[in-house]
Amino acid sequence: MRSVVLAVCCLFYVVFSATFVGAQDSLSASPVTAAADPAVAPIYARIDSYVEAFNRGDAKALAAHWSPEGDYAAPDGRDLKGRQQLEDAFAGYFSENKNAKIELVDTSVDLLAPSVAIEKGIARVIVPNQEPTESHYEAIHVKSGDNWLIDRVGEVEQPPAAPSHHEQLQSLDWMVGSWVNGDADSSIEITCRWTTNQNFLVRTFRVFIADRVDFEGTQVIGWDPYAGAIRSWIFDSDGGFGVGRWSQDEGRWVVATLNILPDGRRGTSTNIYELVDENTVEFSSIGRQVDGELLPSIDSVTVVRASAE
Repeated sequence: MRSVVLAVCCLFYVVFSATFVGAQDSLSASPVTAAADPAVAPIYARIDSYVEAFNRGDAKALAAHWSPEGDYAAPDGRDLKGRQQLEDAFAGYFSENKNAKIELVDTSVDLLAPSVAIEKGIARVIVPNQEPTESHYEAIHVKSGDNWLIDRVGEVEQPPAAPSHHEQLQSLDWMVGSWVNGDADSSIEITCRWTTNQNFLVRTFRVFIADRVDFEGTQVIGWDPYAGAIRSWIFDSDGGFGVGRWSQDEGRWVVATLNILPDGRRGTSTNIYELVDENTVEFSSIGRQVDGELLPSIDSVTVVRASAE
């Protein structure tokens, strides 16, 4: 992502995605919600004023929001100092980035002293026909007479988003929510959720005997980009753990598993999830072995959805 020096103009929310001398990206503005605290309300009002000027592409009005010696520290180490230099930069930016807009996310303003305040947040720049860009920003405001002016702005570009494997896992979205099976004597409860960024599904299960938890565990399901397959890892409260490889076959999921039992023995099985409808799943397990000894299969068990997440 390139750095937009001109974004320095943003009153407390600066987003840059191009260099001032080279190609320049765009900035956009949106009003900031008025603060409840009367001490910082005038600062938020100035932010709104700055946003309006930016949306108009008014370089002179933008520069007037800065202190006479206002300083913008660009990510590449270059500084823009003083209203005239800032105004010239803004004018150049607007001439190359028509209809640039800026949006603010998680903006906060805190008083450091009666006449000094700091603003932090994320600035999102939107320019027609360009990819939006984001950066973290920090701005220092100083009070001059009855006005608050920008004295210094610095920003750090947002790192590229981490690769997402959500697309490869979307077909397992039916798992999300709570599921149950059992009666008054024994039952199992299963919950499933997406992790942040939806790169993994996390399933937890608890087995109840009467009203007591007898056994529980956690399973993580994700995409293995090296193997090009969905895999899972499971850990239980008895000290066992295992891995699985998932494949889809005509509306059902087949999971080839390898497990290490708490006493060190190795177990294998093929688990099958057959989707009856969006709220009903039939589970069975075949080909079960422990250290080469064949065990009885687990006949079909019906698990029903208790609630969506």
